[in-house]
Amino acid sequence: MYIEVEKGIHVFVEDINPGGQNNKTIFFVHGWPLNHNMFQYQYNVLPQHGIRCVCMDIRGNGQSDKPWGGYTFDRLADDIAVVLETLKLENITLLGFSVGGAITIRYMSRYKGHRVSKLALVDAVSPSFVKDPDSPYGVPREQADALINQMYVNLPVFLSGLSPSFFNRNLGNATNDWFVNMALDSASYALIKLLQVAANENVEKDLSQIQAPTAIFHGVHDQLIPYKSAELTNQRIKNSKLFPLTNSGHGAPICQADELNKLLIDFVNS
Repeated sequence: MYIEVEKGIHVFVEDINPGGQNNKTIFFVHGWPLNHNMFQYQYNVLPQHGIRCVCMDIRGNGQSDKPWGGYTFDRLADDIAVVLETLKLENITLLGFSVGGAITIRYMSRYKGHRVSKLALVDAVSPSFVKDPDSPYGVPREQADALINQMYVNLPVFLSGLSPSFFNRNLGNATNDWFVNMALDSASYALIKLLQVAANENVEKDLSQIQAPTAIFHGVHDQLIPYKSAELTNQRIKNSKLFPLTNSGHGAPICQADELNKLLIDFVNS
């Protein structure tokens, strides 16, 4: 289905197992440079346990509209708010992956956790993507700028080179091709703008505003958002618990799907 989040701009939303037996719902927010299909290993399993899975493509990505603007954390959090309101979702678990983690954190702060009973962060870009005094484990700004510049030059080559560092182990050429093809469903300018926002914004001040029980799932071998960043996020969200995923890099929903699924089922039902 498509939901209008502002005049003339629609985002794609998929609702899997809307008749979930135990009335538990996870709302998934994907990360850069992917779309909602990155969570296929969750969609295959969680509905079997009565969990309704609602997922959206962030504007500019996947099947959503691809406007030139509107890629700030505030605007993307507003998009989530419109979707939750339109679908009348209540007491959900809000799950954000990578940059989607930063966006869900901003939503929790900006909307005071409205409609959300629990927050799940998976390999989240938090507290910041770029290193600064309050978040010393991010990448140097020069590295972030180099990543952005590569997208202007040759996006397919850039994505092909990124894929192996996204995963902790060699999952084969087919998985790498799947990753690249999914990313190429996005507008190239949207990918650039999202990474620019991640490099220039942060959620450091948002973390202390989160009141909901929070589970932080993070790959200990993450090369993009170091595990120490997850430890820092854990320290700054009062009611949070950190779950290390010992066989995962940045792509935990794919690298370690079985364990993550079990942890999510336990968290949702706790």
